[in-house]
Amino acid sequence: MSVRQKETADETRERIAIVAEELFRRMGFAKTAVADIAAELDMSAANVYRFFPSKNAIVETICNRSLAEMEGQICAVARAPFPAAQRIEQLFAAILLYHRDNFLAERRVHDMVLVAIEHNWTAIAAHKERIRHAIAGLLREGITEGTFEPHDVDRVSAILLGGCVRFCHPILVAQGIDEDLEGQARETVRFLLRAVEVNRRPL
Repeated sequence: MSVRQKETADETRERIAIVAEELFRRMGFAKTAVADIAAELDMSAANVYRFFPSKNAIVETICNRSLAEMEGQICAVARAPFPAAQRIEQLFAAILLYHRDNFLAERRVHDMVLVAIEHNWTAIAAHKERIRHAIAGLLREGITEGTFEPHDVDRVSAILLGGCVRFCHPILVAQGIDEDLEGQARETVRFLLRAVEVNRRPL
């Protein structure tokens, strides 16, 4: 008879976070208590608190995992064998689709998203900087390709990210969920990129 290997602290934390996210999606963040999470895991609430000091701390872990997943998709887009301008467009499309499909398909996670943004700002700011860095790299490739005029890629990448915030922020995406956000994002990126294009196309 095999003996089940003892779970590590990290594995227990991950299991708590997975079950908590399932309950948040099923019951809603506000209606889910730590006691509910503990009951689902067949453990005491005190044991959950050994690994997470609060329900908000669980949300931060879920948020960090989601940010890492999205960044993986962004890296895949950045490495794709397409022209730089097309990859920048696809990068913003990937962010938009991630928020729409993974957050907004379950309206009950909206409160959880609000909490994650309020309590995990440092991680989100770092996440935004990594996105900006990826855009800057693509702009630099576009200069090398001869698609873009030489320019300050750090400054322009920040402008692009700011100009497309409506398609990157989960709450703003939620507010426009019934609109053609994909089309709007595509047109916005193309419009902004015209400013640095070689032989700029007419509007």
